[in-house]
Amino acid sequence: MRMSKLPIKTLKEAPADEVSANAQLLIRAGFIHKELAGAYCYLPLGLMVLENIKGIVREEMNALGAHELIMTTLQRPELWSKTDRWDEKQVDIWFKTKLQNGNDLGLAWSHEEPIADMMKSFVNSYRDLPAYVYQFQTKLRNELRAKSGVMRGREFVMKDMYSLSVDDESHQKFYEAAKQAYMKVFARVGLGGSTFETFASGGAFTQFSHEFQTVTASGEDVIFLDEQKKIAVNEEVLTDEVLGQLGLDRDNLKKTNAAEVGNIFSFGTSKSEQLGLVFTDENDNQHPVVLGSYGIGITRLAGVIAEHLGDERGLVWPEAVAPYKYHLIVVSSEAQAKADEVYKQLSDAGLGVLYDDRDKRAGEKFADADLMGMPIRLVVGSKTPEGQVEYKPRSSEQAEAKSVQDLIK
Repeated sequence: MRMSKLPIKTLKEAPADEVSANAQLLIRAGFIHKELAGAYCYLPLGLMVLENIKGIVREEMNALGAHELIMTTLQRPELWSKTDRWDEKQVDIWFKTKLQNGNDLGLAWSHEEPIADMMKSFVNSYRDLPAYVYQFQTKLRNELRAKSGVMRGREFVMKDMYSLSVDDESHQKFYEAAKQAYMKVFARVGLGGSTFETFASGGAFTQFSHEFQTVTASGEDVIFLDEQKKIAVNEEVLTDEVLGQLGLDRDNLKKTNAAEVGNIFSFGTSKSEQLGLVFTDENDNQHPVVLGSYGIGITRLAGVIAEHLGDERGLVWPEAVAPYKYHLIVVSSEAQAKADEVYKQLSDAGLGVLYDDRDKRAGEKFADADLMGMPIRLVVGSKTPEGQVEYKPRSSEQAEAKSVQDLIK
């Protein structure tokens, strides 16, 4: 992609009302546009980041045997009333509206009830189970604390997966496999060494849950981490009973801030009993389905990566999620032809290249490259030998000469 053709520009300053570091960086770098507090537009480069994260998540969910679908955002109050979660005393983050006939309508903040209700059409016998489905879907939550950029939005993209099992044993087996899949996701997007399984409250979902928390100074949550066992407890459930259940010693726990990037819940049979999601066993006896729910905030994950890995110069994208691997810069008009040829060779080889071919000063181009955070910067100048580039990883201070053919190889 030639930057001269890209319909966005970097900004010297973020909006004055934007206090979060992740949103400031993403706005200035031209990845997102702020519509209002907690709601952001994803521009071409930002959308590429989201699609790369979704691709990684999709691979790991498919490897679990889950199948992708997509459900509607519009929600029927009568369905949610069956589980008491239409009641604002139980769930205080609903966005609700009314149809022209005066009937209430909800905008989805989660999808356990709709999934369970839909699967009643397809689950009859034990032979229909287990079943695992997931989606990438826009959720709407009336968050009171929409001050953390894309790390906590009122409108956001989430991957939510649901497991339907015949009994607790088979459910727990999948639940543990999902934990491992989640840790693979976080490792692949560059947060593996900083993200920990965390015991937490289930909030509006269930009594307890397992969160995945990335240790970062700007995180809204406080966790107590056992670095040796690589497990943590959210401050909200830090009791002697919970520590005993998890086999943790309070003296070995380190208090730290963290940002939640994933959350999984076991509902048991409670939701199925409320909604009539049952199956018939081999003896023609009916049983409620054991239900599990598994979420990863896709847009939130992008924000955590931006905030956790970014530095004083700008974004630092891991290669797996970066819009482009290379940021190619031509620093003089005399080198334009050479840089054009490098861009053509790398593009023809299928390598992702963002090419700064704009008529700008070299210093401005270097500053934009650091701000936008592609993994590797390539520079071509008038003194650069034919077929070579100056090669510098974003996280390194050292540059070296490399041949274009070596990059292709």
